[in-house]
Amino acid sequence: MSALDLIPLHGGDSDQTLVRRIRKDGDDDAALRLYLKYSERLLRSTERNMSDALSSRLDPEDVVQSVFRTFFRRTSEGQYQVPEGEELWKLLLVISLNKVRSVGKFHRAAKRNICSSSSLAADDAIGLQSRDEFSRAILELSIKEIISELPESARRIIALRIEGFEVAQISEMTTRAKRTVERVLQNFRAEMTRRSEDWQ
Repeated sequence: MSALDLIPLHGGDSDQTLVRRIRKDGDDDAALRLYLKYSERLLRSTERNMSDALSSRLDPEDVVQSVFRTFFRRTSEGQYQVPEGEELWKLLLVISLNKVRSVGKFHRAAKRNICSSSSLAADDAIGLQSRDEFSRAILELSIKEIISELPESARRIIALRIEGFEVAQISEMTTRAKRTVERVLQNFRAEMTRRSEDWQ
């Protein structure tokens, strides 16, 4: 039995309903349900998206706690809405990624302004590496999440394109029409663009 099973059940407990209860009544039960639903998944994502340099200075669990503090505070202020039938995961992920980015900038700035055992050039190199790792992590996370939502045939097409095969080659290898391959790739690019805009 999980901790979630010990919480009294309420009818129609969608994310939308839970957010409404938090905003209207400051409902701690609703807040706990959302925390239990998303905290572990958010922790794993945060761990993947933190560079080694940043991980040595910041506990991913602290980032997750900060994400939920921000979310619950802004929800109480009426800033967040959840459309019917949708989940909070994307919103919590965006908050987490923004916090990791902000903390990374803070630590890089601090390292440039205090005495340390490393040189300024080395500090700047670490900063650049962290930014590159963060960008790569976002790209990889986007690709994995989008692909996981697609049927196997589309996953194969995208995987082959990432490996460098041309549309005509992919068409032959998957026995799919070129038009079908192009449509799958176009939809994938559009979804990548949409998600990257969400992180700006």
